[in-house]
Amino acid sequence: MRLKTSLLKEPKHKELVSCVGWTTADELYSCSDDHQIMKWNLLTSETTRVVKLPDDIYPIDLHWFPRSIGGKKQSHAESFVLTSSDGTPVYSVAWGPDSEKVLYTSGKQLIIKPLQPNAKVLQWKAHDGLILKTDWNSVNDLILSAGEDCKYKVWDSYGRVLYSSQPHEYPITSVAWAGDGELFAVGSFHTLRLCDKTGWSYALEKPNTGSIFNIAWSIDGTQLAGACGNGHVIFAHVVEQRWEWKNFEITLIKRRTMEVHNVINDAVDLLEFRDRVIKASLNYGHLVVSTSLQCYVFSTKNWNTPLIFDLKEGTVSLILQAERHFLLVDGGGLYLYSYEGRLISSPKFPGMRTDILNAQTVSLSNDTLAVKDEADEKVIYIFEALSGKPLGDGKPLTHKTEIVEIALDQKGLTSERKIAFIDKNRDLYITSVKRFGKEQKIVKIGTMVQTLAWNDTSNILCGIQDTRFTVWYYPNTVYVDKDLLPKTLYERDASEFSKNPQIVHFVGNQITIRRADGSLIHLNISPYPAILHEYVSSSKWEDAVRLCRFVKDQTMWACLAAMAVANKDMATAEIAYASIGEIDKVQYINSIKDLPSKESRMAHILLFSGNTQEAETLLLQAGLIYQAIQVNINLYNWDRALELAVKHKTHVDTVLAYRQKFLEDFGKKETNKRFLQYAEGLEVDWNKIKAKIEMEIAKERERAAASPAVRASVTVQQ
Repeated sequence: MRLKTSLLKEPKHKELVSCVGWTTADELYSCSDDHQIMKWNLLTSETTRVVKLPDDIYPIDLHWFPRSIGGKKQSHAESFVLTSSDGTPVYSVAWGPDSEKVLYTSGKQLIIKPLQPNAKVLQWKAHDGLILKTDWNSVNDLILSAGEDCKYKVWDSYGRVLYSSQPHEYPITSVAWAGDGELFAVGSFHTLRLCDKTGWSYALEKPNTGSIFNIAWSIDGTQLAGACGNGHVIFAHVVEQRWEWKNFEITLIKRRTMEVHNVINDAVDLLEFRDRVIKASLNYGHLVVSTSLQCYVFSTKNWNTPLIFDLKEGTVSLILQAERHFLLVDGGGLYLYSYEGRLISSPKFPGMRTDILNAQTVSLSNDTLAVKDEADEKVIYIFEALSGKPLGDGKPLTHKTEIVEIALDQKGLTSERKIAFIDKNRDLYITSVKRFGKEQKIVKIGTMVQTLAWNDTSNILCGIQDTRFTVWYYPNTVYVDKDLLPKTLYERDASEFSKNPQIVHFVGNQITIRRADGSLIHLNISPYPAILHEYVSSSKWEDAVRLCRFVKDQTMWACLAAMAVANKDMATAEIAYASIGEIDKVQYINSIKDLPSKESRMAHILLFSGNTQEAETLLLQAGLIYQAIQVNINLYNWDRALELAVKHKTHVDTVLAYRQKFLEDFGKKETNKRFLQYAEGLEVDWNKIKAKIEMEIAKERERAAASPAVRASVTVQQ
C-alpha cells in the first residue's frame, strides 16, 4: 500500500497553509496565514476563493459540522468552526469516541478531560518536546500524538503507549486517523507517511511541501489532503492495497482498477470500476467491492461477470463475509446480502451506532450476526442472520467486564453456534449464542490473549496468549469435560512474533500473523484435527477412530473423546479415553452403558459433562424420581435430595439413611434442622431401603423393555 501524491505547479496560497477540511469526498476547504479560505473541487480541478479574513486573524484549525448525526445524513457538510491564534498554549484538541471526553495538549503532556463535573482527569507525559498535534479515533479508540521531539506515538485511551516511532529528522507537525481507524497519516518537513493503526509504516513520500501542518482524510478514507508550509495543498490517494485468499492475490493498482493474480497458473485479470474503490473483502470464494455508489460481487471462478447493485446509503465502512452471505456496514445501518445481491436482513438494536463498528466488534457466521454494543461495552447483541431478529429470548449477552473483541465460529449446527470474546483484562471466554431464559455458562479458556481467529472450515480457534501461540482444536471441550481441555491444545513459543502481533487469517491449516513491524509470518498447523472435525460432523465414528490410531497423537484422542461425549457416542468415547489413560472415565462410561433406560443413560452423560441441573430435570420429566434423588445423594446435594423426596412423598428414608451413613463415616452429628425434623421417630432399615431401590431399578428396566426405542437386552448394574 502506498500514497500517490499530487501538487499544483504553483501554490494557491501566498503564505503557509495551516488547516484543511473536506465537505464531500471531492471537495475541500483550506485556510492560510494569507488570511484566505479557498475551496478546491477535485472533479473539475477548480480552486476558488471563498472569503478573505481580517488581517489580525490567523487560522489554526478547521472542523466541519459532522455529516451524520444520529443516523440522519446531509449530502454535504454545511457549516464549520474555525479557530485562530490568540496566544493559547493548546496546540491540538480532539473529541473522544463517545463525545463525552476531550483530549488536548499542554506542553509535553496529553490530557483527557471528561465533560462530567468532578470526573477524574487523565494526564500523562507523552513526549520529550512540545506536542504539536493529536487525534483520537472513534472506531478503534486509539490516540495519536506528534511532537517536537521528532516522534509520533500511538496510545490507548488509558494512556498506555502502544507504539513509539524512531526519531525523525524534523519535528512531526501533523497526524490524522482515517475514518475507519485502520490507517493514519503523519506529516513533517518534506515528509508524508502512511501508517497502519499499530504504528508500522506502509509508505513514505518526500514531496516538496515544507512542513505539513495539518492533514485531513476524505470521508470515504480513500484520499487525504495536507496543509503545506510553502502555500501548497498536497493531495494523496491510497493505492496498492492488497487482499489475499488461498491462491488469489488482488491489488488496487489505480483508484478504479484492481489486478487479480492467480499464483497457481500466473493468470492475471483486470477489474475496472465506474467509480473509485472504497472498501473490498476477499473470502469464501468471493470478492466484494464497494465503490461510492455501487457494490460489486465477483466469484473467484469467474472474474468477467460480477453481480452489481446500487448502494442506497452513504459510504461503506466495513465488509464482513461468511460462507453464504456478506455484511455491509455504513453510517446508516447493517445490511446483510446474499452473494446473489439479495438484501436478506437489516438488524437493529436501541442506540445502535454503526459508524464506529469494526472487524473486532462485529462478527458474522452463516446463521448468526453478533454486534458489540458501543454504548455499554459489556453487552453483545446477537441476531438471527436470515430474519435480522434477536436470537433466542431476545436478551443480549452480558459479560461482567468490558469486551474488546468478538468472533463467531463458522461451521456446524446453529444450535451449537459459539462466540469467543476477549475482555479488557485480556481474558478469553467462550459461550453458546443460543439462550432461552436460562443463565448461559460463559467459560474462560485463556488469559493474556492479544488476538484470536476462528478457522474458516472447522470450529478450531487460535490465539496468541502472552508468550505462547495456542490452538484450541476443540473449544467445545469446556462444556463436555473441562479437565480435558489442556490435552486438546497445541502450543508453541510466540516470542518470534515480537510485541503486539495480530492474527490476519486462519484459512485451512495456515495461519497468517502480522508482526508489530508489519511483516507477515505464515504458520502451518496439523491438518488432522480438521479432518477429525469433518468425520465427526458426518458421524463417521469408525473413520475418526482409525484416523487417531494412524496419527498416534494424544491431542487427537483427547479431541475425539470430547467430541464423542458431546455427540452422545459413548462407545467411541470409551475407546478415546482408554487411549489417553483416563481409566476412571472409562469405568464411568461402562457404568452408563449398563443403565436400564435411555433417560438414565442420557442423564448420566449430562452428569459426566457437569450438567447436574439438566440431568435432574431430564430424570424428573421421565418420572424417574428415585434416580433424580440418587443423583443428588451421590453428589452430596443433601438439601436438594431431601426436598425432592418430601415433594414427591417417596424415599425420604433413603435420603436420611445415606445422610446418616455419611455423617457416621466422618464422625459428625446431624445439625441440619430439616433433617432432624424428618428423622424424628423414623427408624432406618437398610434391608427395606435396598429392597425399595431394587424394585425401582426393576420398574425402570420393565419400562425400558416396553419402549421400542431402547434395545431389548440390557444388563443392569445392581
